Amino acid sequence: MFRKILSVGGWTLVSRLTGFIRDVVLAAVMGVGPIADAFFVAFRIPNHFRAIFGEGAFNNAFLPAYAQVLETEGERSAHSFASRITTLMLVVQLALLAVAFFAMPWVVTLLAPGFSDEPAKFDLAVALTRITFPYLLFITIVTIYSGILNAHDRFWAAAAAPILLNVAMIVALAVVFLFPNAGYAAAWGVTVSGALQLIMVWWDARKIASSPGLERPRMDAPMKTFFKALGPAVIGSAGVQLAIFADTIIASFLPTGAVSSLYYADRLYQLPLGVIGIAAGTVLLPEMSRRIAAGDEAGAYAAQNRTAALTLALAAPFLVAFMVMPELIMSALFQRGAFDAAATERAGAVLAAYGLGLPAAVLIRSAVSSFYARSDTATPLIASLTAVGVNVIVKIMLMQTYGVVGLALGTAIGVWVNLGLLFILAYRRGWTAPSAALGKTCLAIAVASLLLTAFAWFAPGPIAGWTVQLPAWRNETLLALLGAIGALIYGVVLLAGLKAIGVRLSRR
Repeated sequence: MFRKILSVGGWTLVSRLTGFIRDVVLAAVMGVGPIADAFFVAFRIPNHFRAIFGEGAFNNAFLPAYAQVLETEGERSAHSFASRITTLMLVVQLALLAVAFFAMPWVVTLLAPGFSDEPAKFDLAVALTRITFPYLLFITIVTIYSGILNAHDRFWAAAAAPILLNVAMIVALAVVFLFPNAGYAAAWGVTVSGALQLIMVWWDARKIASSPGLERPRMDAPMKTFFKALGPAVIGSAGVQLAIFADTIIASFLPTGAVSSLYYADRLYQLPLGVIGIAAGTVLLPEMSRRIAAGDEAGAYAAQNRTAALTLALAAPFLVAFMVMPELIMSALFQRGAFDAAATERAGAVLAAYGLGLPAAVLIRSAVSSFYARSDTATPLIASLTAVGVNVIVKIMLMQTYGVVGLALGTAIGVWVNLGLLFILAYRRGWTAPSAALGKTCLAIAVASLLLTAFAWFAPGPIAGWTVQLPAWRNETLLALLGAIGALIYGVVLLAGLKAIGVRLSRR
């Protein structure tokens, strides 16, 4: 299982690295001005709907149901089930696309009401969102194919597909002179990438004869199971997205640049979430679903504990970096072109606030597997909506004092509430069983992280005394040196600690 996690994580890492290059290009071309604010709203809107109706809700309802049909009824029944779901989702997405196209001014007003005071920025956001919205249609079908591939233990295509989003946007920005402005170029890159991603996963599914077709939907036991899980999953995903909507809505009232600062900080925050947390959840859900379907509860718990241990071990260095040197990270990665020192300072503060919630955020995908593997999407819904309520209240309370940083703090508090509720509810039902080995691993991670924190706090000064003499790339070199030495220190201390307490992170 760990090899699968590392495979998914590896492709996701390539995706995040190309995403970083994309964001460097975006920052240099757009900065944090009105065009950037308009584009990031246009980019977020289809992504919000995708998370509600596509990746989040659909995958959590579809994959366990598909795995159950595949395990008990065979390939033909599973293919029929997938084809009926594909047909249904295609019809729904086409209808949503048609409605959204004509209602886009109201959609933008709802999600970025502060833009109404700046007509030029508002009109640009509407135009760009009409261009990006078809991405939702493509990526929803991509999600169906990805679920099928994951159920067949094929992970690479689904994990690699997002790379095409980054490549398409970079290419579009490289020929920005062909468009009215950089916002239009990036928006068209988003939509074109959706078609490219669909081609990639279709090709991989076709190789194993698992590509779904079009088939008239009919209600049978698997479809009923799917819809029973889908309803709460949609509401739960919508709840999470409402919290993100709140960020966009509130930030639109803050000074120009707030939306962009949230975006750049969130992009770095998403790196460990995607490479570690989401990759682990992607592999763990089908693993637990198969084991529970086969009656192997102990095996499901063991898989979950191993995944949680690996997730925390890999995420801890990111937590230290985000908390101790956020401005250096932002400066080294983005401060060039239109992205100035003030933008670096603001985005760095947002990144540190996001970092407070990182441990909980990377564990949530593993935690919800306790429920989704049993087709229980209602309980995560309750936990999610409760966390969203706390999240939004905290944002409103902190916004006046801390501005855009308060929005990120609200997000951090919300994810901790969500994880805490998931764990308590799963533990009370006997659906999770943390082991002694997991507790020992957490202790070793904490010790290694404390030593890494001391290094990250005291080392930049002496090392900067050397890098400041370089003719160029001073901050980039400083960050690279700190990262390399810090990774070595953390790895050695963690492995020594695990060996001392007799715990081994299995690679099975």
